[in-house]
Amino acid sequence: MRKVIITYGLIAGAIVVVLMYLTMPIGKENGNYDLGMVLGYVSMIAALSMIFFGVKAFRDKYLNGSITFGKALLTGLAITLVAGIVYCIGWEIYYNTVAPDFMTDYTNFYIEKMKDEGASQAEIDEMTASMDAMAENYKNPVVRFGMTLLEIFPVGLVISLVCAALFRSKNFLPATD
Repeated sequence: MRKVIITYGLIAGAIVVVLMYLTMPIGKENGNYDLGMVLGYVSMIAALSMIFFGVKAFRDKYLNGSITFGKALLTGLAITLVAGIVYCIGWEIYYNTVAPDFMTDYTNFYIEKMKDEGASQAEIDEMTASMDAMAENYKNPVVRFGMTLLEIFPVGLVISLVCAALFRSKNFLPATD
């Protein structure tokens, strides 16, 4: 089980980090963090498709083609955790070398967006205070690591649930000899 989790988790983590490194400049160059967010989550979905292959490999190679919902879910979540740790390490490297001004740019983008959409000064002030507090917390690498892990975990949870539901049936993509 460990081999499957580590292998597929590392593959998923590598994919999401490479895609992050490729797509982050697109959002920054366009000054559009909404686009960056969409690209980021699409990258996570693509990378975490490895959960599907990991659960199938575990079921077929180690469990004689049969897996319970719970064991499949735990396998998917463990793959997500490994991928998430790799993602967080990749973000820390990117943040500290390429994008140390990320939070300032991110905040400015959303404040300007609020202004363009006609938000009241009270709403803008409230958002500015909230973003400033988040930026202050983001300076702490432990908090930043946790926040980054919370970005990818829900995606992995959903994919793990879907895979667990699919693979609990022996008839779903049965193992081939």
